[in-house]
Amino acid sequence: MGAGAGVTVLGREVVATRPLGSVEVCTLDDGREVVVKRPETPRSGARPSTRVAAEAAGLRWLAEPGVVPVPEVLDADDATLVTTLVPTRSASRAAAEDFGRSLAALHAAGAPAFGAPPPGGPADAWIGEAPMRNDPHDGHWLDWYLADRVQPYLRRAVDQGALSASAASRIEGAALQPGPEEPPARLHGDLWSGNVLWSDRAWLIDPAAHGGHRETDLAMFALFGHPHLDTVLAAYDEAAPLADGWRDRVGLHQLFPLLVHAALFGGGYGEAALRAVT
Repeated sequence: MGAGAGVTVLGREVVATRPLGSVEVCTLDDGREVVVKRPETPRSGARPSTRVAAEAAGLRWLAEPGVVPVPEVLDADDATLVTTLVPTRSASRAAAEDFGRSLAALHAAGAPAFGAPPPGGPADAWIGEAPMRNDPHDGHWLDWYLADRVQPYLRRAVDQGALSASAASRIEGAALQPGPEEPPARLHGDLWSGNVLWSDRAWLIDPAAHGGHRETDLAMFALFGHPHLDTVLAAYDEAAPLADGWRDRVGLHQLFPLLVHAALFGGGYGEAALRAVT
């Protein structure tokens, strides 16, 4: 966007800008710094407007319980999301312990159903650049997860050559053990370590929020690793003990994001998805 005469955000003139990853930090003429995000058209070619609406609704929903801080949504339209800026520093053990306990409380805030979108959020949501349909499901978690998360991306990974048909058949035929039934949790939905910012506490950004299984968020946080992963998991388990065998189910919960990565980026993600459940 850039600064200059006539460029405004929130009705204020933008006097300076700087890139911050995939977003832009704008300094306004009243001294505030805000984050401006303009999602590009996804690779699927779909309109980006639902991406902003889904993210804004997700941030507001995650903010409701007041347990894990998220940036405040200041403005959102079809193509632009404006939020407050999170000051960052290195993660500390104390912040990681707090995050584990707070994440447990966020999950406990619940959702109306598996697959339920945040209030006011569109059914056509997103996880990163990938479309993600949010339709409430009244049945068992595994039935919903396989139908609405795994199968669409399993087919897409095969169609794009990231996964062989035989590997897809092995995934479909895997003996999946979902563990005890749990009520729908309020998920961030894309909780890899890059979507957790650290200051005096952990902050959540870029949600793909929906009702799901709480182990999914934990598995996603573990997928690409974090220096304080064990501290977060221990604090979470102390605050809200996980069902026996949860470590054996990490691969099942990582299957969806691995298939998303396989469909979007190829590489070794297809084989990683196969290894996760076989």
